[in-house]
Amino acid sequence: MIDVGAKKDTRRTARAQAYVKLNAKIVGLINAGKIPKGNVLECARVAGILAAKNTAGLIPLCHNLPLNFVGVEFEAGRTGVLVKTEARCTGKTGVEMEALVAASAAALTIYDMCKMFAQDLEIGEIFLLEKRGGKSGVYLRK
Repeated sequence: MIDVGAKKDTRRTARAQAYVKLNAKIVGLINAGKIPKGNVLECARVAGILAAKNTAGLIPLCHNLPLNFVGVEFEAGRTGVLVKTEARCTGKTGVEMEALVAASAAALTIYDMCKMFAQDLEIGEIFLLEKRGGKSGVYLRK
């Protein structure tokens, strides 16, 4: 791990996304609450939050951060679900990995809960949308 001990604590924010490609039938089942395993989006929200809180245990050289907030939101479209996450902390290093891990885990949960209806589901478009805080300042994906 990199030594961040000499760095000042600053407010850190990161937002990320992932996209789960489904089909219209599956999206309809999610929206109607008819997936046999339960409420897909609420389960995926909890999975994303838990994953963000455990990022340092998943990514070998990632620092364990005192998270102040993790949010997971969804936009269900006709052919899939867009997952958007946000992680915030006051610390010595950024929360990009926490936001990305949250998006990935939420997307994987959606996949797992819907795979019984189709084998051609896809997870993609996982990337950082925004990062704020620290000496590198602001990053906004174009």
